[in-house]
Order: sequence, then C-alpha cells, then structure tokens
Amino acid sequence: MTTVGLIGSGNIGGTVARLAVAAGHDVVLSNSRGPETLKELVDELGPRARAATPAEAAAAGDLVVVTIPLLAYRQVPAEPLAGKVVIDTGNYYPERDGRFPELDDESTTTSELLQRHLPGSRVVKGLNNIYFKHLLALGRPSGAADRTALPIAGDDAAAKRSVSAFLDSLGYDTVDVGPLAEGWRYQRDTSAYAALYAADPADWERPAPVDAATLRAALAAARRYADS
Repeated sequence: MTTVGLIGSGNIGGTVARLAVAAGHDVVLSNSRGPETLKELVDELGPRARAATPAEAAAAGDLVVVTIPLLAYRQVPAEPLAGKVVIDTGNYYPERDGRFPELDDESTTTSELLQRHLPGSRVVKGLNNIYFKHLLALGRPSGAADRTALPIAGDDAAAKRSVSAFLDSLGYDTVDVGPLAEGWRYQRDTSAYAALYAADPADWERPAPVDAATLRAALAAARRYADS
C-alpha cells in the first residue's frame, strides 16, 4: 500500500487520512502548528498514522496531499517533493487568502501556482470540490451502482493515473478534466463545485452520489467568473 503524506490536516486532510487508513494506507500527518497538536487525530487513526513536520511528511509520502489555505502555498517544502505526485486541494477565497491578481484576471489557476512553486513535482488538482463530510460519506466499493466521481486535472498522465488509483482505493471514480489549466472548471462557485454533492443545497448534512456522467455535465456547464 501507499504511504500518504499530508501537508495540512484540517477538515479535508483529516478526512483523507481517515479514508486512507481505512483503505490500508499509511499516513504521515503534518500542519503548521507542530506534530504534537496532531496527537488526538493520530491516536484515533491508530498504528498506520504518525505525525511529523511538513518537510518530513513530504519526504515520507509516496503520494503527498497539500491541503492548506492558498495564502500559505509558498510555504510548501519543495525539495522533499521533487519527483513526487502531489494532490492539490486548494481553493481561492480572497477574503481569507488576500488578493492574487493572476487569479482575479484568470490568467492562471490555483494549482498552476502550486506547480510553479514545485517545479520538480507532478501536481494534480483534486479533492477540492467536495465538502469534507460528503467526502467521508460517499465512498463506495468499485462497481457500486451509486459510486461517486471526483474530477482531477494535471499535466502528467502518469501522475493522474496514480491519483485515480488512490481515489479508487478510497471509494471514488474519477473524471479526467485535462491539464491543470482546466482546473478552473471545478473551482469555487462553479457548477461542479461542492453543492453538486449535496442532496439539498440548503441542507449540506445530506450528501448525494454523483456519477461520472452527471459530473461531466456539470464540468461542461462550468463558466469562468467573468462569464457568470
């Protein structure tokens, strides 16, 4: 099985860690506050989990998930991630992250920013468009009639295959959207963003399965901010 390094262990990171351990993977968790602050989560996850610094988690992971606020993306350690597949779950919230002119004018995307920061890594955008409670609840065995699909985008075909295999182990199908530049199709406020997986957009506690055909339709219907 895979060792999954997590840079960031909040709602999405903690959920990915729970799903990964349940699927038989080992996880190495980290955050900006220090390994000691992750003791409760590590104890919950059991012997397949340990806490470390971000650089140590990056070095330990066969696959690394970066799940931190966009404003901190330059703090991701580049050297230990060289040659590795990195899943970027980032989203742009100006009220939290401050303004990024290149995102405001849509000349680039969040994952392309991270890829530039990690030139030696193979970044795949994923796990950014689903509410963490839905992610925890919607996983199903391969072949299940109600299996949910998640989108991925990336510039390296082999990296996307690795991420698809990992997400399959967590209980999800994938839809390949294309290169990182197409990752805008499931960014915040698009038709393929988080509300797609809610049975009722007014009641996010109830998830709803989304098959690949439904996801593809939502991705095709997505509009850039300027066109919305």
